[in-house]
Amino acid sequence: MRLLVKNMVCPRCISAVRDLLVSEGLTVRSVSLGDVEIEDNLSDEERHSLAGKLRDIGFELLDDPRSQLVEQIRVAVLKWVRMEEERPKLSEYLSCQLSKDYSALSKLFSEVKGVTIERFAIIHRIEYVKELLCYSQLSTSEIAYRLGYSSPAYLSSQFKQVTGMTPKEFRELGHHKRISLDAL
Repeated sequence: MRLLVKNMVCPRCISAVRDLLVSEGLTVRSVSLGDVEIEDNLSDEERHSLAGKLRDIGFELLDDPRSQLVEQIRVAVLKWVRMEEERPKLSEYLSCQLSKDYSALSKLFSEVKGVTIERFAIIHRIEYVKELLCYSQLSTSEIAYRLGYSSPAYLSSQFKQVTGMTPKEFRELGHHKRISLDAL
């Protein structure tokens, strides 16, 4: 049985959800960002109980097909942002990953989230840039290359547009204001 879980954004989230499922006596096949596969079939009552327990630890079990697809888009964007290899165009990547027409995905996402997929991806990329600026010794040029920007200047321009400061100013600040991924 496949379950979609909202607000899973990191390996710790995956671990927390896996631990909860195991503690409930469920046989877990796999857990990845936003996606859970269990061997068990849940009754409506068991599903409701599991939803409550997930909610207690900050997650949401998604039942509505529209919400499920929006969550799949969100997770796919997060994976696209953190790709180590060369990135395809976001629209092509999402269409391929979700086997849907990009314009339909884009329309649904904008309706539900109130932001375009492209803007959502930019915000996630900038948060990843912030993470790399905070926790690595990579230069802006190295970060730009790693994240698939056409140039360090373009990265700096986009970073300043979103944050109001340059990557260098952000790094020199000392205290780094970041947005948690589940809040995006």
